[in-house]
Amino acid sequence: MPVNETEAEVRQRKMAEQDALEYPCSIPSEPGQVTEVATGVYWARIPMPMALDHINVYLLDDGDGWYLVDTGLNTEASRESWRLLSQQHFPGKPLKGVICTHFHYDHAGLASWLMREFDAPLYMTHGEYFTMRALASTNSEVKEDSQRAFFLRAGMPEDRFERMLGSHKRDPFIPDFPPSFIRLREGEALDIGRRSWRVIIGEGHSPEHACLYAAEDKILLAGDQVLPGISSNVLVSDVEPEANTLRLWLKSLDRLHALAVDTLVLPAHGQVFRGLHARLEQLHQHHQRQLDVILTSGYERKGFTAWEAMGWLFKRELKSVELMLALGETLAHLNYLLSLDKLERNRDEQGLDQYITK
Repeated sequence: MPVNETEAEVRQRKMAEQDALEYPCSIPSEPGQVTEVATGVYWARIPMPMALDHINVYLLDDGDGWYLVDTGLNTEASRESWRLLSQQHFPGKPLKGVICTHFHYDHAGLASWLMREFDAPLYMTHGEYFTMRALASTNSEVKEDSQRAFFLRAGMPEDRFERMLGSHKRDPFIPDFPPSFIRLREGEALDIGRRSWRVIIGEGHSPEHACLYAAEDKILLAGDQVLPGISSNVLVSDVEPEANTLRLWLKSLDRLHALAVDTLVLPAHGQVFRGLHARLEQLHQHHQRQLDVILTSGYERKGFTAWEAMGWLFKRELKSVELMLALGETLAHLNYLLSLDKLERNRDEQGLDQYITK
């Protein structure tokens, strides 16, 4: 939070942000339960064993069959949820397609199982599918060496890195990658039921995140591109350390401003809502506050690392996965400021990247 914003002011701002949005649909709180958010469009939740304890998935009625949007993690609880949903809401009807907005485990982790279980094809963008395949096939030793150099250069203490690495090695959710896919392209349409869903590709949170927009009914299947209450993680990783992911993500948000102001937004986490334009502005303001924190806190310092800057942006104690995401997001903000010529970066004698405000 900005250095001049008190905790009370933060709470007040967050309440005002929530008040700017409308939540017209009841939450499907039980396994197998759905909420019909529009004719033939059903919202369900798949549980996740973590702080973010659910993913929203959507079922699209196509008359003689159905499509699903996003899958949940590769867990038995997710598989059981899909068995319940198919039996209770589409008995006897085939699954005609598995649509994954992007490659992250909670969105595509069960794709291979669903393809096998229901004999259905996978729909993804090219960038998301091949990122998923590349990460699944990368040599683990090469990956560890790359990550170690990347995070230590950013200022992470080596013992913290080793603990984080150990946690990743025990990751129980690593999925099989799907053997094939049908490519989603920008501007193309998927005709499902009585609707035509236009593909809108966003960047920054992931390489080619696919949203689907039904213009006639003003419905946006948003995935992680627009979430209520929280901001999508926008990070830089060792795979592309100079990426300007925050710039890409903000430009992607700007493109969504072209959609109708009263669009019904179906996000991957949180509640279905209206107030798209207000939420886009809130997200812009959030990241501007984060940028201001870095510039204000770093002013007149002789130099600071990404690890130090992370402490300015994230005040609470972070667990291993959270640590990776938080440091990656801090680096995204630093790369953005470098691109604006607000910072300079130098490698010191210890091999640490030091940032200096201009």
